[in-house]
Amino acid sequence: MIRKNIPNALTCGNLLCGCVGVVEAFHNNLVISCLLIGVALIFDFLDGFFARLLKVSSPIGKDLDSLADMVTFGLLPSIILYQMLMQSIPDLFGIWKAYAAFIIAVFAAIRLAKFNNDPRQSDSFIGVPTPAMAMLIASLPLIIQFEGNYWKEIIIETNRLLILAVVLSYLMVMEMPLIALKFKHFGWRGNEARFVMIILTVILLVTLKILAVPVILVAYILLSVIENIRKKA
Repeated sequence: MIRKNIPNALTCGNLLCGCVGVVEAFHNNLVISCLLIGVALIFDFLDGFFARLLKVSSPIGKDLDSLADMVTFGLLPSIILYQMLMQSIPDLFGIWKAYAAFIIAVFAAIRLAKFNNDPRQSDSFIGVPTPAMAMLIASLPLIIQFEGNYWKEIIIETNRLLILAVVLSYLMVMEMPLIALKFKHFGWRGNEARFVMIILTVILLVTLKILAVPVILVAYILLSVIENIRKKA
């Protein structure tokens, strides 16, 4: 009985991080919220890993995972983006623009619903996964905090943030297969793109640190395009 509930307990850890992150974001403690998204990503990876390892996957676990992801990787990034938009808007008359941040939550819900009902997504993703989108948004306050105020002038700008919200919303629901880091075995053959993505991610994180996160997302999409072309060829 305990073994069966290990993945669900880890999923609840993801959800708890999201709930606490929402509270911290509303108090404008964005760095704490972003770090909690990082912790939630670990829980999100481990729940799937242990579900496959222990062979205890269940419909309840799948639904619980999506509900947790909706809070942590849908609502929380929207609130973080909302707070950054509020910082970028110079007067009270433009505050309504900040609500555009919540299209992220709407499209995250659509993305998660599609994932739960789309049989094509067993070995790959169709559209950018919500954790990847959340990770990119979470990287922005961390870049400002740890890489200097120079980046604040670039990031905290209303039009750029609005464009980011629209682009990320589209990327989550676009009809394009993307690499999923789901290993059925650990051999090179059949996993080439996955291993290249992991190696590239490590190199970028070591060299660019937190600045690597947006670059990793772009690299992830480009590598997926190359992999799609290779498979068709």
